[in-house]
Amino acid sequence: MPLAPTRAVIILIDIDTNRYTMAPMSPIWFQILLALADADRHGIAIMQEVLERTQGNMRLWPGMLYRNLQKLEAERLIEEIDSATGPMAGSPRFFRLTAAGRRACAAEARRLATYVDAAREKQLFNKKSR
Repeated sequence: MPLAPTRAVIILIDIDTNRYTMAPMSPIWFQILLALADADRHGIAIMQEVLERTQGNMRLWPGMLYRNLQKLEAERLIEEIDSATGPMAGSPRFFRLTAAGRRACAAEARRLATYVDAAREKQLFNKKSR
């Protein structure tokens, strides 16, 4: 049974640059999509990827993760896929980024990059703080 969308993800295309832009995304959604950007993963692998990439600054607990995976799936930004061994009772659920999810993640990364670029221009970073 398809899930009903829980919130609208607004994605716009800039006709001058042909780039996708969108309203700010929650940090949890961004981290989940980023974890799926280079590989299909099951829930625990997503949690581990986020924890490692954020150097322990973001921990996705199972309830939080699966609630957000359900919402991302309802928005068609990710999709559940069969595991390599096929569906079995107690087997992990695997997820894949959709084309729309990749575009949304890239748009959010560009949005965040503009803030980092501004901080660099203001010389808020030095070589030792990286």
